[in-house]
Amino acid sequence: MPGGIERTRELRRKRTRKQKLTHLKSKLGKATPSEKTEIARKLRAMTPGAEKLIIDWQLGEADR
Repeated sequence: MPGGIERTRELRRKRTRKQKLTHLKSKLGKATPSEKTEIARKLRAMTPGAEKLIIDWQLGEADR
């Protein structure tokens, strides 16, 4: 089976996604409105739970 066991790949994707989310959240404090829009776009591409994160991180007004 190329690439290893599916569960291992799934866990690796989850860890990577968590690291990316942490990185984006750390940038959020100094972000300009256009950067916040870009962060919201990246969140939508990265995770299916993006809309909840956008609301929690208060990116809704910057995104629209």
